[in-house]
Amino acid sequence: MLMLIVLAISVIIVAIVIVLAVTTTSKAYAYKHSVDPIDHSHDNQNKEEFNNEKRTS
Repeated sequence: MLMLIVLAISVIIVAIVIVLAVTTTSKAYAYKHSVDPIDHSHDNQNKEEFNNEKRTS
């Protein structure tokens, strides 16, 4: 009898862990990541500085 109680409690704990894992994974995949837009003016400034350094070297 004791073995059946331990088995039932174990099955309940495993079921809870599986439900929590699936819920967490679903929320993780549903998360929308945001990325800052690229600042092209900064890139152009870096290219100009690099070109100026190459010319003077």
